[in-house]
Order: sequence, then C-alpha cells, then structure tokens
Amino acid sequence: MARISAADAGGPNVLAFLDMLAWSEGTSTIKASDDGYNVLYGGGLFQGYADHPRRKLTFPINGKPVTSTAAGRYQLLERYWDAYRVSLRLSGGFTPENQDRIALQQIRERKALADIKAGRIEQAIAKCSNIWASLPGNSYGQNPHRLDKLLSQWAKLGGVLA
Repeated sequence: MARISAADAGGPNVLAFLDMLAWSEGTSTIKASDDGYNVLYGGGLFQGYADHPRRKLTFPINGKPVTSTAAGRYQLLERYWDAYRVSLRLSGGFTPENQDRIALQQIRERKALADIKAGRIEQAIAKCSNIWASLPGNSYGQNPHRLDKLLSQWAKLGGVLA
C-alpha cells in the first residue's frame, strides 16, 4: 500500500491507482520486498533508502537485452530521481514516501490526476502509458498488461469507477 496518506495523495482513488501501478510494474508482488519500494529492475532487492540504488542492470525482454537503472515501487530511472529530488525539494532520500510523491508528480504532469479522482481510469492509464512500461499503449515493447486486468486490479484495490 502507498505510504502517503489519502489526503496527501488526493483521495482513495489515487491511492488505489498507485497500488495498481506497483502491481502492474511487478514490484509489490515480490514477496521479500518492502511492498515494492526496494525492488531493482529485474526483481532483485536493494538495501536502504539513502539514495537511488544507481545500478544499471540488463535483462532480456522479448529476446532483446534491455538495460535500465529503474528501481523502487514505480521503477523510477536514476536520472529522473535526480531531477525530481531537486524540483520537488525532496529530503530524506529515496524513501517510500518520496517515491510516492514522484509518482504523483508524474501523474500530474500527464494531466491524469483529475481523471483518477473522478474514476476515469481508462483515460488515466492512457495518459500515463508513456511513463510506465507495464501500461497498455506504451512504445517500450515490454509486454504491458491488458486494460481489463488493470481495471480489475484497480477495483480490487479499492478504486471506484466513474
């Protein structure tokens, strides 16, 4: 479950969307993880939240090697952590709360927050698909989830459709 409060997130639909993203990215489903907050690209775990783990890892996806520095519950790239840490004036490191704050900022930048609050999740997913490779409609070629599976998971996590 997201670590920021429903009030800070913008309501229970937004928390459900964050939890759906973690499920979709496959981080929150790793049993030994801290609900996905300490997951490296490829499913390994990192220790401590002082900073982004800054590990460049390569794994095959659809027969092609894919290299990434993605880490955390929402699989944030190292370069984006560096930029958001400054622009959002985040202190305390790559903490779960800061990971949530960055994911929310990314959602805001895609102009999807109002859709999520209103329960227009299909529209929000479409708007956010260029950020998260697990969402349908992206161009990453990394086997996104089907929309019906995401909608089902979102509802299971407490989201309410419009």
